Amino acid sequence: MKKPQTVKRNSVRIIAGDFRSRKLGFPNVPGLRPTADRIRETLFNWVREQIPGETCLDMFAGSGAIGFEALSRGAARVVFIEKDQRASRSIAENIQLLEVANAKIVCDNALHWLVQQDDQKAQFGLVFIDPPFSEKLVYSACEHLQSSGLLKTGGKIYIETEDALIESAMPSDWKRLKSKKAGSVLYYLYENLRENIDENA
Repeated sequence: MKKPQTVKRNSVRIIAGDFRSRKLGFPNVPGLRPTADRIRETLFNWVREQIPGETCLDMFAGSGAIGFEALSRGAARVVFIEKDQRASRSIAENIQLLEVANAKIVCDNALHWLVQQDDQKAQFGLVFIDPPFSEKLVYSACEHLQSSGLLKTGGKIYIETEDALIESAMPSDWKRLKSKKAGSVLYYLYENLRENIDENA
């Protein structure tokens, strides 16, 4: 008689803030690669002044590690976008576990979700773009985000990739602020310089 198949669970630890040291489980999903602790620490050092009270978008949420870290450090709201149903359910469970009221999980393809947004009012001041490396989605994600109108003027965009970004392929209104490498992972911080009409109304 075969033993029931069990789903292996992994965990990620929140580094700092209200949920410091809390461990959050997530399933084994192809391409799901939580951002390493030391990279997350550097990222949040980069944006520490902007996090409190900010509305954030975690476009390829995966384990939710970055979005939950933002909530732990004082973000006003985080929207998680994750297309895999198992990973999406896991994020929803962790939202309940932490009793977080200012988070939303959407099970959808991030690029499809951006196109479908009817209300294009700029609302996100911090966006995390960390797609599965094998899917080569970074440039498409950046293009869709900028054309969506959802990014605030002065909003920051964090990008994680395995290949060096080609500056000419990035949105012309974005300015690179920071970049660093850890092992085979490259990560960047950009600022959106485009002025949105609705922000000036």
